[in-house]
Amino acid sequence: MGMAPRTGLAAVSAALLAMNRHLQVRDVLQTIVASARQLLDAEYAALGVPDDHGGFAQFVVDGVSDAQWRAIGPLPRQHGILAAMLHEGTPQRLADVRDDPRFEGWPASHPQLADFLGMPISADGEILGALFLANKRCAKPSGECGFTEDDEELLYVLAEHAAIALTNARLYERSRELTIAGERARIAHELHDAVSQKLFSLRLTAQAATALVDRDPARAKTELHEVARLAAEASDELRAAVVELRPAALDDDGLVAALRSQAQVLDRAHAARVTFVCEGVRALPSAQEEALLRVAQEALHNALRHASASSVEVTLTRRGTGAVLRVADDGAGFDPSVVRRAGRHLGLVSMRDRASGVGGRMTVDSAPGKGTAIEMEVPGG
Repeated sequence: MGMAPRTGLAAVSAALLAMNRHLQVRDVLQTIVASARQLLDAEYAALGVPDDHGGFAQFVVDGVSDAQWRAIGPLPRQHGILAAMLHEGTPQRLADVRDDPRFEGWPASHPQLADFLGMPISADGEILGALFLANKRCAKPSGECGFTEDDEELLYVLAEHAAIALTNARLYERSRELTIAGERARIAHELHDAVSQKLFSLRLTAQAATALVDRDPARAKTELHEVARLAAEASDELRAAVVELRPAALDDDGLVAALRSQAQVLDRAHAARVTFVCEGVRALPSAQEEALLRVAQEALHNALRHASASSVEVTLTRRGTGAVLRVADDGAGFDPSVVRRAGRHLGLVSMRDRASGVGGRMTVDSAPGKGTAIEMEVPGG
């Protein structure tokens, strides 16, 4: 047996502190759900953040094992009591959810829920999501809800904090995106100014040379040398800015440097640890380096955005005259045989196409709860 749940202020305080320690939205939600279930001594707890298409952008559960969760199947749609809470924004306390006229049934493997307490999460009039609990662990006189008015008040406090935490996490992610976008805009602006000036000078000098060509060929020649110099400068400015705008350039730095730089940037930008190791790899034909970099970027994106990994290892190893790229994470994993749904969602199809396009092959090793490893091998030039 674990510790009995702490009650009262100490428990709420511990839950709130835990929430505010996390900046990534999913961690915040997971903490809120686990805290709510523990504080109110319920068998199940969940939190849904709706999307604009009648489904959920995020849906976090506590009290359901990974195996049960997989058996339940795809994420719920916004229907029945969930929809009522999200649209009406009113708390729901029910003795038996199955007796409610809005109840629409569950998938076959869904746990049976009876007494139910639901609380909308809202900020500034916008409903951000809903927090709900089911099956309070207590004796229930027939027809009565196990959840009390006190439970409802406590859940209201948690939902208020969930709203703050969600808003903060959203703002944090938004500010990071804006920083990157701002940087790019600044570089683009500088680039535009510098290159515009150079091109303006270039035009004037070329016009002067044209006017002088018959009258004073020697001076025209001097002006044309100036045209060549200005064109070279404009070209350098452009190249310097483009290198700054895109992640490490393959052409200038090669695959190893590009991957290393990518790993460092992502390691700084995400809570997850992203590492890169390279073992004795020589330069490869540029089409292969391009394909390897793109597959690495896609696999990293999946690990960090979809799999909620806490660590991702990228390795590039020499094999014969070719190379093997491996991107391994400790995230949620998935069943590769269900590739129709996951394959489209995770871009696996386009990754495989990239590999075969350069004479290579890609393998995916994953299982739910076991993380994912993607390997791509390419032959040498």
